[in-house]
Amino acid sequence: MDQQSRQVPPRFYRTTFMIGLGFFTMGLMDPLYDNYVPVFLNQYLDSRALIGVIMTFDNILALSLIPIVTALSDRTRTRIGRRMPYILVTLPLSAAVFFWLPSAGMTSLAALVGAIVLLNLFKQAARGPVVALMPDTIPGEFRSEANGVINTMGGIAAIVGTIALAPLMDLRLELPLLGDTSRRLPFMIASLLILLATPALFATVKERNTREDAPTREPVLRSLKLVFTSGDKSAVYVLLALLLWFCAYWGMRPFMTLYTIEHLGLSEGLAGFSTGMVAIAYALFAIPSGMVAHRIGRKRTIRISLVALALLSALMFTHELWTLSIGSSRTFAVGTFWALLFGFGIFWAAVITNSFPMLWQMAEYDNMGIYTGLYYTFSQTAAIVAPPVTGVVVDLFGLRAIFGVAALVMLAAFMVIKHASGGEPTASGQQANA
Repeated sequence: MDQQSRQVPPRFYRTTFMIGLGFFTMGLMDPLYDNYVPVFLNQYLDSRALIGVIMTFDNILALSLIPIVTALSDRTRTRIGRRMPYILVTLPLSAAVFFWLPSAGMTSLAALVGAIVLLNLFKQAARGPVVALMPDTIPGEFRSEANGVINTMGGIAAIVGTIALAPLMDLRLELPLLGDTSRRLPFMIASLLILLATPALFATVKERNTREDAPTREPVLRSLKLVFTSGDKSAVYVLLALLLWFCAYWGMRPFMTLYTIEHLGLSEGLAGFSTGMVAIAYALFAIPSGMVAHRIGRKRTIRISLVALALLSALMFTHELWTLSIGSSRTFAVGTFWALLFGFGIFWAAVITNSFPMLWQMAEYDNMGIYTGLYYTFSQTAAIVAPPVTGVVVDLFGLRAIFGVAALVMLAAFMVIKHASGGEPTASGQQANA
């Protein structure tokens, strides 16, 4: 195939890794937030369904803020680019609130909820412009590889958060000015790393001067109408499929730490290793999954991965049964559970790495932010709906049910994505209607 023979441009990986610094900042915050905010909330609330509702606050803000801020940045014209002004303000503010979050969690429910809202106002406002940096600067035919690189950066950050920082939740130190660091130290270190990464991102990724580059643009609502009324419904099918697979993922994610604490008997610090297994696999396989998709196609890669994710979710659903049936030790039970999560991370990386480029391939430079906003609108809608619904299921059937629900929803996503016919890489960077 002609697409297999094209060579990656010079300095491609260096440039893309630098863009990935933005993903690094998000990757530091997300796993610590998702792992430990439910634990903080569990101190004040007995209902898992209510915890699930509060865990959707970040996604509700993302649903409203990401499309608005990303579309606004599409129209911004400054000497430092159209995305950087938003990034340079919102990331440092996110770091400041993230530093305060665990202290708020140990103060009161009201303080904790206030910190959750403030953090996500700043973090979700930053996310869209950070993500849109890549398609602004990378040709369409290389976006699967580029998305693999920046997702690797996010995966490395998630490894730092879950494997290196999460165990520090159990460490008690007395530091000058900061006092007792118990349950706070990982958040402190992550905040410092975010503050260091932000100027590094600005120094190494130079957007073109957009002050004099202001082509006529379609209004946002007209762009949205074009997406949903186009004769080719590929973008719509991709959006519906990602709504489903994110429902599966976010139905599990907020309850994973609680599951490993209650069912596998792990401490708060060690419980973070479970999501760390996903993060390690994600970081290792994000780049290879982009390369695989370049050879066999993005849709085929995603469909194969969705089947594998459904199978692994079913194995996690039955994990407690088959480990108990052979009278295994706790070490064996934990080890096999982590192995399943590592496998999950491999195929999850393949889905995420290639779904965003499928949408970007259908976009043009002037409406790239619209498609980025649509991706987050649908993914964050899933993240809003899934946790409280799964929380109700957990209240009725126990924590193990999160994996059974995930298996079924992954299969539904597999059935929907087969109808998408566009979004494959082509030499011209335009959509391939294969």
